[in-house]
Amino acid sequence: MDPRDRARLIARELGSVLPRSVDFLGHERDWTPWSGRGLRRLGEVALDEMVLTGMTLTSPPPRVRTEVAELPRITAELAELGTAGCYRQPEPLRVKRVRRRLTGPLAFEEIRYQHDPRLPAVFGELGRPTTAVVNVVRHPGGPRPWLIWVHGAGQGNLTDFAVARVGRIHRELGYNIAMPIQPGHGVRRRWPPTYPDLDPVGNVAGMMRAVSEVRAVTRWVAPQAEAVALSGLSLGTGVVALAAGLEDDVDGVALYTPIFGLNSMIAAHLHRWGAAADEVTALLSAPEVAALTGVIDPLSLEPRVPAEHRMIVGAWSDRMAMRAPAQALHERWGGRLFWHDGSHVGQLMSGRVQAITEAFLAGLR
Repeated sequence: MDPRDRARLIARELGSVLPRSVDFLGHERDWTPWSGRGLRRLGEVALDEMVLTGMTLTSPPPRVRTEVAELPRITAELAELGTAGCYRQPEPLRVKRVRRRLTGPLAFEEIRYQHDPRLPAVFGELGRPTTAVVNVVRHPGGPRPWLIWVHGAGQGNLTDFAVARVGRIHRELGYNIAMPIQPGHGVRRRWPPTYPDLDPVGNVAGMMRAVSEVRAVTRWVAPQAEAVALSGLSLGTGVVALAAGLEDDVDGVALYTPIFGLNSMIAAHLHRWGAAADEVTALLSAPEVAALTGVIDPLSLEPRVPAEHRMIVGAWSDRMAMRAPAQALHERWGGRLFWHDGSHVGQLMSGRVQAITEAFLAGLR
């Protein structure tokens, strides 16, 4: 795409952020435009729309890279294994390199290890071993409770420490924290494989790889933990939900603004490209892709922790993942469901969500 055309496209879409936000909230019965709460919700929804526009239009122009004819064969092989059967036991985490780092006053370890995700053979090169990374903040001395926190799309960097309120959870609640970096994020951004992108097969393989890595981290911390909590944000929620359905050594699981159907969710936001995205949107929305994506469906497995130790935080005005995934997961899981009345990004700044999180973690000790 010509740089001038892209600039015009970005300008047009940014100009529509506020009108789209007002239009969305205008259909909400409880929205009062000129109240303080109403203006905050408008700001949060507009923030979702702005972030989506930026994430979508700063990526390469969409193009199809997948042969649709291949999808039924891949899906059939995965279906024969079944969801649980597609996830083999992870190999033990063996530390390859430790780099000690600082973010503000907080010291942490950047741990690198070689990991083979042991994906089904049908994924071919998408399942090859690669270097994985987990950031760790821990107290000296004996066993502590551990929180394994899995970030969202476009994250996996030092901002995660603020988003997850790592310093407070570490100091006030006494937790050690492990923060796996998902493939294609943070320091892994320039390493293969790319994830997520517009290749539906690559997206499934990428999430399955992330599940394997989180399971390896879980098994690594469990012997030194008083309790283990798994927590995922946005893109990380599917990873955490699946890991919690496969691992026994987990005492609590929390999901924040969960997503469903990674490929279809990406397709839902490509309209910002206009007609240039029509072919890719059609592919990602195709029934064949939906069937393939079933192996990473968070609803396909139930966590092995008691219902009282399951928590979901949804955003009522979520413009990224929408509210349906939180509702469906709560119906499947039971446990506790809390609603933030603002948006996907806005819940990150909510004092109420912070209080709910701390109460949940304190209850696992």
